[in-house]
Amino acid sequence: MIPFVDLKAQYLSIKDEIDTAVLKVLESTQFVLGNEVKALEEEFSHYCNSDYGIAVNTGTSALHLALLAAGIGAGDEVITVPFTFVATTAAICYTGATPVFVDIDPVSYTIDVNQIEKAITERTKAILPVHLYGQPADMEPILDIARRHGLVVIEDAAQAHGAEYKGQRVGSIGDIGCFSFYPGKNLGAYGEGGMAVTKNTEYARIMGMLRDWGQERRYHHVFKGYNYRMDGIQGAILRVKLRYIEGWTEARRSHAAYYDKLLAESGVSTPTVMSYSRHVYHVYAVRSPQRDALQQGLQEMEIQTGIHYPIPVHLQPAYSELGYKPGDFPHSEAASQEVLSLPMYAELSTESQTQVAKALISLT
Repeated sequence: MIPFVDLKAQYLSIKDEIDTAVLKVLESTQFVLGNEVKALEEEFSHYCNSDYGIAVNTGTSALHLALLAAGIGAGDEVITVPFTFVATTAAICYTGATPVFVDIDPVSYTIDVNQIEKAITERTKAILPVHLYGQPADMEPILDIARRHGLVVIEDAAQAHGAEYKGQRVGSIGDIGCFSFYPGKNLGAYGEGGMAVTKNTEYARIMGMLRDWGQERRYHHVFKGYNYRMDGIQGAILRVKLRYIEGWTEARRSHAAYYDKLLAESGVSTPTVMSYSRHVYHVYAVRSPQRDALQQGLQEMEIQTGIHYPIPVHLQPAYSELGYKPGDFPHSEAASQEVLSLPMYAELSTESQTQVAKALISLT
């Protein structure tokens, strides 16, 4: 069996450091927030070339707090894409605002910047681009549109730790950047976790209070806040793993290049890296009209794959009240029927990649 992701292989490679870090937290009894989380905030925000980090319990919470800090609420609209994990849309809805979708660019799978401006109304308050699969959205025109219309830009960088747009780390490009540390992410916790990064002192202050019941100091509640705090153990684990992320990222990029070579004549489309992008390959998604048959065939050959994502958000029953229908976003809908994610993790061997490629080619 070739797994889609092998979390155990990564753990074993750094086991001694992880175990020591976890035991240190147990001995300190700083189980919620604490020194390890504070240090992670400083180190990860520095890694992102940002000034402040606000560690939270999930990437979804990071998005929620970022929107609230930017003043987004009931009656407002936020422009984003339907081809993403549902958390992007859910966070907007948590604030009482309305998600307004525009289609993706069919090459990059990120927001089509040429469609943003026509989706802006007098209620629009923010643009929320998603750096999907580890590839940055085209941020320069997004920022230009935002500046001209007085909009906030919040980056959904949940899949893009270390990705770069024209040499600038994602998360530090817009007003706030939001990351997930879900275990399978390029930088993953051993449980749930997330972080928002920003260069804006006031946004950082507000998010820091909102994640901890809206407290300015203990039992002094300035806002109606949330229990979105990060566990100390996750902070310690992520600090260890952060030291390795660049090496793991380069391994992913090397694996992607090898897949590109192996699959050049396969009959499936391989990912396109945009000229402005340092792609970090959270997901290596190929594309084929025969996606479902390919997935079934690979499964029979004991090769695990994934689909990110089989139903775009605008067609999910949970969001039917938004009023969208099939055909509204053709590129998102086509991609959802054709993308197939192949095994991708830093420890993936060239032998396993060769086996995956041979199996895929035999099915095409």
